[in-house]
Amino acid sequence: MYQFSKTLSTAIDIVYLWVNGNDGEWRAKRQKHAQKLQASGNLSVAKFGDVEGRYRDNDELRFSLRALEKFFPDHGHIYIVTDGQVPGWFQASDQITLIDHRQLIPDSALPIFDSGNIESYIHHIPGLSERYFYFNDDVFFGAPVCLENWFFENGIYVSWSDEPEVQGDKLLAESTSLENASRLSKHWLQEKSDQVNGRSNSLAGKMDLQYQHTPRTFSHSPRPMLKSMMFEIERDAPDLFERVRSTVFRTWNKPTIISDFVLRWALAHGFAKTIDHSHLYIATGQNLESQSLRHLKKLFGSLDFFCINDTTDDAKDGDPRLVQMHQTLSALLPNTSRCELTNIAMDSLLQLQEIV
Repeated sequence: MYQFSKTLSTAIDIVYLWVNGNDGEWRAKRQKHAQKLQASGNLSVAKFGDVEGRYRDNDELRFSLRALEKFFPDHGHIYIVTDGQVPGWFQASDQITLIDHRQLIPDSALPIFDSGNIESYIHHIPGLSERYFYFNDDVFFGAPVCLENWFFENGIYVSWSDEPEVQGDKLLAESTSLENASRLSKHWLQEKSDQVNGRSNSLAGKMDLQYQHTPRTFSHSPRPMLKSMMFEIERDAPDLFERVRSTVFRTWNKPTIISDFVLRWALAHGFAKTIDHSHLYIATGQNLESQSLRHLKKLFGSLDFFCINDTTDDAKDGDPRLVQMHQTLSALLPNTSRCELTNIAMDSLLQLQEIV
C-alpha cells in the first residue's frame, strides 16, 4: 500500500460517475425530459449542459480503470454510480460495486441528467471510506500515485486549471458551468465570512474572517475527498445543496458545487491546500487535438493526471477525432483491468448479442 503515515494506512476508495449516452432507452428518456423542460418555458440549461459530448460513451471509463490499476493498484473499493446501466465489458467482483441512482437519490428527484446534482450525493454511499477519490470517467491517473501529493493528515490537496481567470461576479447564461460555479462560491463564502466577522463561534474559529477569492477554476482532476468534511459542508451550506439538487439538466443559474465550492470551502477552513500537479487537459473538438494526443504520449507516465474531454458535440459514428482518441488510449493502456471481462468472455458476449 502507498502508506506514508499512520493516518493514511487505510484503503482509499474510488468513486466514478458513468453514463452510456449511446443507449437507446436512456436516450429516449433524456429526450422526453428535455422536451418537457422546453415545454415548461425553462431556458436555464447551461452552456454545453445538454450536448452529446457530455453523455457519449467512448470507453473512457474502461481506460480510466486501466490507468487506476496501473498507477494506483492498492486502491480501496471501486464504486460506479450510474443510471441503472452496466458497461458491456464489466466484470463483477467483490472489489467493485455498481450504485444505481435510486440507491442514493430520492425517487421524486429522478431522473437526473446533471452530474453536478448526482455527485452531491456521493458521500452518502454506504461503506465509503473516509478518504476517497472521486472521478469523472474522462479523468485518468497518468503516473504512479504518491498519496502525499493528494492528502495530508487532516485534508486534501487541490490544483488550479490553466484556464483564464473568471471575470465578474454575476452568474451569466453564456458562461460555462465552472465559471458560474466560481462566482457562486465567491458570493456565498464572502457573505459567510462577513457574517462571522467580529463575532466568535465555531465557524469563525476555522474560517479566515476575510475570505480571499481566487478568480480561477480548478483543474479537471481526480478529486481527493474526505467523507466527514463533505457531511460538514452539507450541514453548513444546505441552501447550495438544495439548489443543485433541484436540477434535471445542468443549469447556468444552479451550477455544480462539488468541483468548485467544496474545494474553496475546504481551502477557507484549512481542510485543503493548493499544489501544482503536473497535468494535461485535452478537448477532443479542438483543432490541435492530434498535437495534444502526441503530447500525451510523450508525457504519459510523468503526468499526475490528465483529462480527455469530449467536446465533439457534432460527431457521428466513426468520427476520426474520437477514433484517434480511442487508439491513443488503447496504445497507452493496452492491459485489461480486473474490472473487465477477458477477451474470450467479451467475444462470447458480442456473439450472443449478435444472435439476439
